[in-house]
Amino acid sequence: MTDWKQPPPYPTGHGLLAGKRVLVTAAAGTGIGYATAKRCAEEGAVVSISDKHERRLAESAEQLATVMGSKPVAVPCDVTAEDEVQRMFDAVGDLDVLINNAGLGGTAELTEMTDDQWDRVLDITLNGTMRCTREALKRMQSAGRGGAIVNNASVIGWRAQAGQAHYAAAKAGVMALTRTAAVEAAQFGVRVNAVAPSLAMHENLAKVTTDELLAELTSREAFGRAAEPWEIANVIIFLASDYASYLTGEVISASSQHP
Repeated sequence: MTDWKQPPPYPTGHGLLAGKRVLVTAAAGTGIGYATAKRCAEEGAVVSISDKHERRLAESAEQLATVMGSKPVAVPCDVTAEDEVQRMFDAVGDLDVLINNAGLGGTAELTEMTDDQWDRVLDITLNGTMRCTREALKRMQSAGRGGAIVNNASVIGWRAQAGQAHYAAAKAGVMALTRTAAVEAAQFGVRVNAVAPSLAMHENLAKVTTDELLAELTSREAFGRAAEPWEIANVIIFLASDYASYLTGEVISASSQHP
C-alpha cells in the first residue's frame, strides 16, 4: 500500500523547456529557487541564476553544471538595487522565461514590528519582484518573441497567519502585480503567472522555524507532510512551459492544506 506521507519518486525530464533561456532569481542554497533551476535544466533549458549570496551562488552554479553540461551564467544580485537588477539582465542577455523567486520572510507581531522590518520584507519580496518583472517585460517586448514570467507567491497572501503581516502583504502584492502585469503583457505574447506554495521543507526553513511551528503547519496539510522543493518547482515548470500557453494572470495554489 502506498504511503501518501512520503514524497513521490523524483521526476525525469521530458524536454518541457527544451532550448528555452531561463533566469531564476534567488537560486542559491537548498530551497525552491535552486530546485527550480535544477528542474529547468533537467527539462532542457539553458539556465542562468542569480542570488545575493555569492559563495552559495558559486556552489549552486557548480552543481547545475553537472546537469547542464556547462556552467550556467551566475550573477550576484540584490533585487532591492535597481542598478544590480540592470546588471543582472545585461549579463544574462536574451531570455524566454523569468522566474522571480527572491523573497524574504520573518516573524513579528504587528504591534512589535518596526518600520525597518516591514520595509525590508516589502522591498525584497514585492518591490524586487516588480523590478525584475518590469525589466524582463521591457526586454521581452522589445525582442518580440513572447515569453513567460513566473512569480513565487505564497498561500499566506490569502490566509491569515499570526506574525506574518509584512510577508502576507508582500505576497498578496505579488499576486496583484501578477494579474496586472499579465493584462499589460498579453498583447506582446508574454504570459505572467504565479505559484503559491504553502509549506516546502528545506534546510534554510528548518533553521529559522521552530519545530513546534513546523509540526503545526505540517498537521494542516492534507497529505500530512510538507512539499519537497522540487514539487513546487514542477508547478513552476508547467507555468513556464508551452503547456500553459493559454494561462496568464493566474495564481496556482501548490498546497495540500485544508482549512
